Amino acid sequence: MKFFIDTANLEDIKEAQTLGVLDGVTTNPSLMAKEGITGKDNILKHYLAICTIVDGDVSAEVISTDFDGMVREGEELAALHEQIVVKLPMIADGIKACKYFSDKGIRTNVTLVFSAGQALLAAKAGATYVSPFLGRLDDISTDGMHLISEIREIYDNYAFNTQILSASIRHTMHVVNCAKVGSDVMTGPLSSIKGLLKHPLTDIGLNQFIEDAKKMQL
Repeated sequence: MKFFIDTANLEDIKEAQTLGVLDGVTTNPSLMAKEGITGKDNILKHYLAICTIVDGDVSAEVISTDFDGMVREGEELAALHEQIVVKLPMIADGIKACKYFSDKGIRTNVTLVFSAGQALLAAKAGATYVSPFLGRLDDISTDGMHLISEIREIYDNYAFNTQILSASIRHTMHVVNCAKVGSDVMTGPLSSIKGLLKHPLTDIGLNQFIEDAKKMQL
């Protein structure tokens, strides 16, 4: 399973990259705003900065919600850097734009997916990635992991090439469970990735090794 980090924070991206397990980055306008990045030129420069840190795909989201606007923005983003994947909303014009881009060989990530039917449409339109929002479903007492399983079954049934990019990851167990049900990619905060390192028995064992090593040096 690929590990993407969901942020626009360059320091978090750098830290994830140094772990040696990072495969890409996802961003959105909200994450850009959180870092105080506003204005078209600054946003485009920030995407380029991210591309210099990571080797993998960087999802850059359009702001327009109409077909013509999404095509215009998406083409500009795709031309920015070869690592850029155009992120489109799961709406009718988003699906139309997805098909337009896939026909032109431009990679896409269809986001804000909350049902298997939406994921099916995205795959039919040729999406490179589809982003079901696991955590947001859990937030409203719906089984988000079940949705990932449904999409996996459908994509396997028809050999769709679209990759399942499980988004809105809240914690480490989301990561583990996504791996168990066959998600192609997870994207979440740095804490969800670093959390995989933690186990109390590891800490206890390491402390014991350190204490025993000190005795050997006496």
